[in-house]
Amino acid sequence: MTLSPRVIEYKDLNGLYAQVKGKPMIKKFYHAIVGDPNEKVLKRCRPVVEQINALEREFEAKSDAELRAMTETFRQRIRTAIAPLQEQLAAAEQEYLAVLGTDEQRFARIEIDRIKREILKLEDEQLDEILPEAFAAVREASKRTIGLRHYDVQLIGGMVLNSGSIAEMKTGEGKTLVATLPLYLNSLSGRGAHLVTPNDYLSKVGLQLMGPIYHLLGVSAAVIQNSAAGPDKGSFLYDPEFPSADDRFQALRPIPRREAYLADITYGTNNEFGFDYLRDNMVQSLEQLTQRDLHYAIVDEVDNILIDEARTPLIISGEARESSNYYVEFAAMVRTLHPEQDYVVNDKERVVTLTEAGIARIEQRLGIENLYSPEHFEMIPYLDNALRAHALFSRDRDYIVRNNEVIIVDEFTGRLMEGRRYSEGLHQAIEAKEGVKVQKESMTLATITFQNFFRMYDKLAGMTGTAKTEEEEFQRIYNLDVVMAPTYKPIVRDDMPDMVYRTPEVKFKAVIEDIAAAHQRGQPVLVGTVAIETSELVSRMLKRAGVPHEVLNAKNHEREATIIAQAGRPGSVTIATNMAGRGVDILLGGNPEGLAREELRHQGIDLTEIPQHDWIACVDMLKRGQDPTSAYPEPWTTILKEKWEETARDREMVKSLGGLYVVGTERHEARRIDNQLRGRSGRLGDPGASRFYLSMGDDLMRRFGGERISGLMERLGVEDDMPIEAGLVSKAIENAQTKVEGHNFDIRKHVLQYDEVVNEQRNRIYDQRRRILREPSMKVSIETMIEEEVRSLVASFTTGNFEEEWRLDELAPALNGIFHLPSDFSVDQWRGMKQSEIADHAVQMALDVYHAKEAELGEDVMRRAEKQIMLWAVDSRWVRHLTDLDRLREGIGLQALAQVDPLVAYKREAFNMYGELMSDITGDIVKAIYTVQVQKPVPMAATPIARNIRTNRADGGAPAQQTVRKTGPQLGRNDPCWCGSGKKYKNCHMQSDRAKAAGQPQAAR
Repeated sequence: MTLSPRVIEYKDLNGLYAQVKGKPMIKKFYHAIVGDPNEKVLKRCRPVVEQINALEREFEAKSDAELRAMTETFRQRIRTAIAPLQEQLAAAEQEYLAVLGTDEQRFARIEIDRIKREILKLEDEQLDEILPEAFAAVREASKRTIGLRHYDVQLIGGMVLNSGSIAEMKTGEGKTLVATLPLYLNSLSGRGAHLVTPNDYLSKVGLQLMGPIYHLLGVSAAVIQNSAAGPDKGSFLYDPEFPSADDRFQALRPIPRREAYLADITYGTNNEFGFDYLRDNMVQSLEQLTQRDLHYAIVDEVDNILIDEARTPLIISGEARESSNYYVEFAAMVRTLHPEQDYVVNDKERVVTLTEAGIARIEQRLGIENLYSPEHFEMIPYLDNALRAHALFSRDRDYIVRNNEVIIVDEFTGRLMEGRRYSEGLHQAIEAKEGVKVQKESMTLATITFQNFFRMYDKLAGMTGTAKTEEEEFQRIYNLDVVMAPTYKPIVRDDMPDMVYRTPEVKFKAVIEDIAAAHQRGQPVLVGTVAIETSELVSRMLKRAGVPHEVLNAKNHEREATIIAQAGRPGSVTIATNMAGRGVDILLGGNPEGLAREELRHQGIDLTEIPQHDWIACVDMLKRGQDPTSAYPEPWTTILKEKWEETARDREMVKSLGGLYVVGTERHEARRIDNQLRGRSGRLGDPGASRFYLSMGDDLMRRFGGERISGLMERLGVEDDMPIEAGLVSKAIENAQTKVEGHNFDIRKHVLQYDEVVNEQRNRIYDQRRRILREPSMKVSIETMIEEEVRSLVASFTTGNFEEEWRLDELAPALNGIFHLPSDFSVDQWRGMKQSEIADHAVQMALDVYHAKEAELGEDVMRRAEKQIMLWAVDSRWVRHLTDLDRLREGIGLQALAQVDPLVAYKREAFNMYGELMSDITGDIVKAIYTVQVQKPVPMAATPIARNIRTNRADGGAPAQQTVRKTGPQLGRNDPCWCGSGKKYKNCHMQSDRAKAAGQPQAAR
């Protein structure tokens, strides 16, 4: 028997690659067949780098004006290329307006979307052609303005970002400078380019540092900042001529938020971009919109934003009701419970469960027989949250209490999450546990996950120093590949083996001895911890040992950046909680510019009076070994020169001592965080070293086999103060981290699966809102809604095959509850008619009254009123719908007991609820349209049932939502009936209530 040869296609191997990730042997086989995918990308980039380098001399000869003129030349090339398609788009949009309200409308919209996709594709092709010249222009502008020349590897990083991939570039490789290349290139299309950062400080400083490049090239650049006083208070345009009273905001001119988004390039945080999107979908007029369509974005620290923070959605909420007394009652009860006896904690899954004895104790305290009987069902969530708060959440590790307020500590960065609140009552339970004021519960007004928000961009890219370990998640969730860019210089850092001890006490003793020895010899040390309480413990021990140090408590990003920038000074010791100066380089010997600014402030010299271009010119002279005091005889130049020379001497001393020494006091559950800490050392070929200290009592080791290894050490007779360096332990640590990473991926994927159901509905609702705002007239839609509502009502009263079964006498009052029936109308007119004829007659009467109302108010007034009524109906019903979905989500897990996939059940129920939502919106609009009066304008509040609207995140925060049940006297069609039958209102008393309301038309709310 002969075997026919089979050709392995490239797409088959791509599918194979997705399956072999994490399997080294199979991966080697894959690479042997098709080559390393990463190297293939780099190979395609290198010829383009040569093209850019070949243009350098030509661009050096251009004047500033000629360089700036190239921007308009590039833009004109793009406009010329897409002009034919733009004409087609204009014609398609005219056709769409002509067929509004007809069956052809949907097909006209599809044609518009098709042409838009073709335009985007053609624009991308044009950008690829322009890329070598554009990158050469940016490099030349950078050399002239900030004195930095893009390295070849940085050009490669820029190409990776332009292609819509993640560029993994090691710490210190200049990602801030790299981003200027694709940001400028993609801004040429006129659609806007965004740089997304983890915090406000990095956004502001990033623009201030790179702004001179954009300014020379003639592109506008802005930054958006978090501002409690309102978005417009935190928006700035880069303007080097603007005199700022605060040197921290030099060259930043305040502008409205809308103008910031109209700039060619916009810097901002993930939170602000996301919240602005949600706010834009709550506005009442087009003039209130701030964002343009989401086109191109580069996400800085992409692993932190798209992975670490992706488990929690962005939420805009409003107060709904006072918190229940159950929070305080159950907080007191669980304090009396005993671990193991009354409840059991699962450390791996972070779950706590009551035992039979614990249930009996709670029942005794409450004086009830069965805690889980239906009449006590409302208590269960309060008890569960109280128990979780008591057993799983620790003060100074998961949260702190400050100013009578519980503030969450971010588990990945150690930063305080001002404004963040845990979801579904857990935060209130912690407040009750700590004895602080229990805040009001809230209701969700608008929400979206980071996954779904960032996937709305036409083109998305990211950059970080640590992404390869999460490549599978980036590919599956965001369709982003990870490309490892080569380093400018080889990494020579010495990553020493982990030191593993039996007990934490002995481990920390060894850590302090190691830090003290490094400090004694003058080597700078960066100490990484996983919790605030660990930082405080290490700090107390260092104080006892007489070692001076700085602790990063993450209360202020600017202060944090200042500390971390000087962490490379001789003998300095800096303690950081899982952030290690993210976004800020640690320069060996210290940061001369930062030290100079600090000294100038100390001497009372106003930094705002120092021209920025003069400062940049002096720094450039110092880099070339020249004396700037001769060209700029000012006191500040002398101080800058002194600090430059001081740090240069210190740099050589630190290098001779081995560079920055990174000490990790514990392994994090994600390998990326450990790599981020290590990556602070050894930047740009500098020497450096790193070592992690572990113990069998560490959380990660305890959760994944630490007891077994500890027992083995005991049997082998290993002393407590004797560390071990064994492959067995290293393998156990790696396996534990891989398991936790997989578990966290599952959590994020689980959140996304549920949110995708909501996302589809959200997109439709938001599209509907935008159409209401943009369409000149909604008359056709209103008439359609009137017809649908009236026909539905007629059908509900004329069920059955015979006229005797119809309730025509009840139908007339029900219709009169929507619109006033003509004075000469009589039910007898319907006798002998078919059901369809009655419906036609009722619809005609309804339309006649509608047209009479239009004539009474005037066409312009009627059109404005229709828009306001439709927005009110959509917004108020959508808010209730979000709350209903939250409630559905809370209990849907019980479907698993009936062998039903909870996600499938959730999708089915959510689909049905959406259909009812649209029916309710139509009903609200139709009833309200007949009550419009000129002297009583329709309220414009998008959320009439909420107060004190707020977001769930401060700068850098990542909180979760809270959910509540509906309140208020108004009953919706799908609310439980007031009679207590348990049926929905529409299936119980709705029709009879409508009949009783005859002659009493409802006023528009």
